[in-house]
Amino acid sequence: ATLLLSRCLLKMVKENIVVPEEILSFCCNGLQGSTSPPRAREPGDREETRGAMASPSPPRNPTEVQMSQLVLPCHTNHRGELSTGQLLKWIDTAACLSAERHAGCPCVTASMDDIYFEHTISVGQVVNIKAKVNRAFNSSMEVGIQVSYEDLCSGKHCSICKAYATFVAQGSNGTKVKLRPLTPQTEEEKIEHSIAAERRRMRLVHKDTLKDLLTRSSRETAELETRDGSAAVPAEKTRVESVELVLPPHANHQGNTFGGQIMAWMENVATIAASRLCHAHPTLRAIEMFHFRGPSQVGDRLVLKAIVNNAFKNSMEVGVCAEAYGQEMSVSRRHINSAFMTFVVLDQEGQPCTLPMVAPEPGEGERRYREASARKKIRLDRKYVVSCKQTEVPLSVPWDQSNKVYLSYNNVSALKTLVAKANWTLAREKEKVRMYTLEEDKFLSFRIEMSVCINADRAFSLLSDLRRRPEWDSHYASTELVQQVDDDDMIYHVVSQTLSRENKPQDFVILASRRKPCSKGDPFVVAFRSVTLPTHPASDIFTRGETLCSGFCIWPESEEMSKVAYYNQATPGYLNYVTTNVTGLSSNFCATFEACEKFLLKNKEDLIMQHF
Repeated sequence: ATLLLSRCLLKMVKENIVVPEEILSFCCNGLQGSTSPPRAREPGDREETRGAMASPSPPRNPTEVQMSQLVLPCHTNHRGELSTGQLLKWIDTAACLSAERHAGCPCVTASMDDIYFEHTISVGQVVNIKAKVNRAFNSSMEVGIQVSYEDLCSGKHCSICKAYATFVAQGSNGTKVKLRPLTPQTEEEKIEHSIAAERRRMRLVHKDTLKDLLTRSSRETAELETRDGSAAVPAEKTRVESVELVLPPHANHQGNTFGGQIMAWMENVATIAASRLCHAHPTLRAIEMFHFRGPSQVGDRLVLKAIVNNAFKNSMEVGVCAEAYGQEMSVSRRHINSAFMTFVVLDQEGQPCTLPMVAPEPGEGERRYREASARKKIRLDRKYVVSCKQTEVPLSVPWDQSNKVYLSYNNVSALKTLVAKANWTLAREKEKVRMYTLEEDKFLSFRIEMSVCINADRAFSLLSDLRRRPEWDSHYASTELVQQVDDDDMIYHVVSQTLSRENKPQDFVILASRRKPCSKGDPFVVAFRSVTLPTHPASDIFTRGETLCSGFCIWPESEEMSKVAYYNQATPGYLNYVTTNVTGLSSNFCATFEACEKFLLKNKEDLIMQHF
């Protein structure tokens, strides 16, 4: 039949007879092995997918960008490992493409959060980068980046780092562009979207945090470190200065110098400075949060300077700055960026080696030396409190001025993460009060919610003041404001009516962090977590209790109606109380929340009068 069709088709062509499209298609399909003519698609038919067992894939974030790069010898250093500068260029490229996919216009890198490099990548392995916009604000947006490597021979996959970059959308004349909001779809995206507002807040106060700690550390008269058997290397011997001419291959599609290219040049001079101290080949372990101060363009000269600020036992901090000027005869230079990079030297077993000490120059060198020590303290706080998962952060984290921002971040982000979970199950419902539970590997969490006839802002003001909690919560005996950290964070000493197994009242030292909505649709947040204070150690009178994650979220439903929800990630000592309420053996939760409603309704008029 196939041969007959072919002969008929050939004869029609020779005689200049127009072949109908249906017949031509049928013949072509027949020649390719089809045994039935094509039929017109019916209205209800679905387009066939490849593979009989193809399953529907989850919806993909429209801003998601994936990049895979094979590490070639030209990308590596002398050890055959991927150059960190090259990796930074790839990270910045993927993040920029994701930002522009959402903005629909050119975007520039504004800042990059701390990056901790967990592993090195060897030649022949594949770098996989995934970037997507977590949240869009007015004209800036946060892009989350995940980097992993893949060994093609063994099939092994391993995480390299996770980073957050901030990009700013720019119009044709360089003006800022107002961005449309981003709607998260999956549970992971909802968590990242919610916490992005808290990370933004932390970035905005980062400079003040540094300034505050450095001001206090400058008052201390700490002596320079001494290490037995080590000769100090003058810091001046590690100084590096290099100049780069910005050419078209170094610029992005907007004509500005690629942010990733500037980071790569900075990493290069920083590596040289670190090598001059240790006379070995150092490995970059971390880059501290930094901001781009301004752009540079094709034709600019970039002057890059680096020096070792301080060397600790197993690591060193290198300070790098980039300045730009346009003409060879230019006197003034534009400050583009400053960064602080942490290097280590690894032995054959991959363990950090002991480093020589640094002898700082008098004056400015000593200032940089002491500031490096202060920054190390902040880096440790930030990595320990912010980068860890909630379950990896001990309850008894000491609170002090240097880590207050990061404990506040951890407090609020933990509650927002709990709120964004998807598998909440309705356990009880009594009149207007609903109780939900969430069972996870290590925790049983619960949420109690109800709608209250009160403005959300007023409910937020009343519930964020723990001193008023005993007015409606019978479990609270007394609450004392220990420290007013700032307008949004307070530390309280709470004494509970509940007796412990030792037949003593329980007491708590609680950090209360409150946040107003960052944008429409966000709730008012009041988060609680335990901290320790030297001024309030555990005493024999009480049994010191701890709370891992709890707090209120308040959503406005109308001008005078709000949904108030209380969340608690129950610790072992609290589980029995939770389960008796879940199973209906007790109604304490419902009674307490009903008392909370009466408290809000009773006091909302007082707040109204205070505004007049």
